[in-house]
Amino acid sequence: MSRRSRVVLGTVALLCLGGLLTAAVATLPRPDAPPPRSALLSTSVSVHERHVTDTVAGITFDLRGVDTLGEELILFSAAIGVSVLLRAGRREVRVECEAEPSEARRSETPGAVRALAAALAGPLLVFAGYLVSHGHLTPGGGFQGGVILAAVALLVYVGGRALAGREPRPVTLVELVDAVGAAAFVLVALGGLVFAGAAMTNFLALGISGQLLSGGTILVLEVVVGFEVGSAMALILTELLDQALPGAA
Repeated sequence: MSRRSRVVLGTVALLCLGGLLTAAVATLPRPDAPPPRSALLSTSVSVHERHVTDTVAGITFDLRGVDTLGEELILFSAAIGVSVLLRAGRREVRVECEAEPSEARRSETPGAVRALAAALAGPLLVFAGYLVSHGHLTPGGGFQGGVILAAVALLVYVGGRALAGREPRPVTLVELVDAVGAAAFVLVALGGLVFAGAAMTNFLALGISGQLLSGGTILVLEVVVGFEVGSAMALILTELLDQALPGAA
């Protein structure tokens, strides 16, 4: 396909998407419009049937839990695809770069950057843990907390901590956590099918609304999603950085 054909095709696609976006925005209800019945029902189901005070978590992991499972598998597949495609093209380059001393590679990162990254990694890790563990109570959850976990991994990478050794790269651990997170989500869905008669149905104690240990399987899924999203994003970022700096890690 020629460059002109790609430009024309891309322009048509952007125009179509722009038209759909404009139509969707135009049909949004007014700010003072009463909430639809589905919104009221979702809130009632989340609070009274699942004992979660964050309606978004109740919808994501209960009313449309199967859709969320599909999203997790898409992210898992994307991370694996990025790894397979990028690793195949840099094996020879890595062999040449292994001869370079690790201290020389580490010195490429300025000391101020390493110090700032080290100072931010701890607070961000705590914040990510809070978002993941309280997603069923307050705005947040596994998706948001998982992205911040990946940012922590990137800070550690940029800070030079992962560049100090020769081959102690945490990629194997990240891959394992990513696989375990995706598998755990599937197991929770199958647990609902086995113990409650339908996939994604709760089969754990619901607890008391407003407390940390509440929501049944929703809390478990928040944690599982946090680890899966964080490890998948960290894996993608690591592979992209290795592609740009093949001797850095």
